[in-house]
Amino acid sequence: MIKELLSPQDQRNSLEERLKEHPTYDLEWVKTMQKEYEDRAYTAQKNADAASELIEELQQRRSKKVSLHEKVTQGLKLLDLTYPSKYTEVQLPDEEEEDILVPLTPEMEDEINDALNKTPQSEVLIEKFHIQITQRDIKTLDGLNWLNDEVINFYMNLLMERSQKNVNYPRVYAFNTFFYPKLSKSGYHSVRRWTKKVDLFSYDMLLVPIHLGMHWCMSVVDFKTKCISYYDSMLHNNQWCLESLLEYLKAEHQDKKGLPYDTDVWKLQNKKDIPQQMNGSDCGMFACKFADYLSRRAKIMFDQQHMPYFRRRMVYEIISAKLL
Repeated sequence: MIKELLSPQDQRNSLEERLKEHPTYDLEWVKTMQKEYEDRAYTAQKNADAASELIEELQQRRSKKVSLHEKVTQGLKLLDLTYPSKYTEVQLPDEEEEDILVPLTPEMEDEINDALNKTPQSEVLIEKFHIQITQRDIKTLDGLNWLNDEVINFYMNLLMERSQKNVNYPRVYAFNTFFYPKLSKSGYHSVRRWTKKVDLFSYDMLLVPIHLGMHWCMSVVDFKTKCISYYDSMLHNNQWCLESLLEYLKAEHQDKKGLPYDTDVWKLQNKKDIPQQMNGSDCGMFACKFADYLSRRAKIMFDQQHMPYFRRRMVYEIISAKLL
């Protein structure tokens, strides 16, 4: 009878009080778990929204763009209709490749999260190119951590492998991250044997990761344009690096070919019209992405806001040993 006289609210409160007396009941634990799952859902949705916005932005840019080739081809067709005997087919220069950010699927995201949270840290996640990538190495791609040599060297090898498989891209050779510190400190003879089985002059482009102790940059030797360029996401100049690499080319050609190398028309450039990093942690990511875009002669279209996406994308590319 007493129970019947209680209001529904009183009955619920009474039930809650009785449950609290039970040793397995913990209302705070339930609230904590609920908040944790709500936070996870919010973070996942936030990441998905950010990626969708970036992809939509680039797709809109692409849809608005009418290629130079299309414009000129249409013009030539009109001319050809009017004066068919006066015009022949014109070969236009290749356009720069426009980058489209590949969305990370839920399955990819699961693999990325799994790799970043594996234990122990010494576990080898992938071994290729004579390089072992452990969980400790892959963790350098998480958050705002600094990238280490193993991650950058593995990624450079992926770029080389891509250039070998895709005939539309320049033939690329990438130096080890330890090459430049050794060259700048001890001179050509300290790295002379590093290319014993490699003909650098048979490539279109050389990628040289530059490690300055607390900062990563990228230098690119382009045999097609006869230019050595220095890409620093903090826009610092490094003329010493450029001149050292030019002297290296001359010494390497003399040593391997037995002939002097004419560098009179070569240009040395500290690049300034490039994206800048807005923190003290992403220099390694910028260096890797400079190498990625330049090695396929793509227009550089990324900036600081893309770095969280590129970090997670690079985790997937490394553990799967393939570029997206």
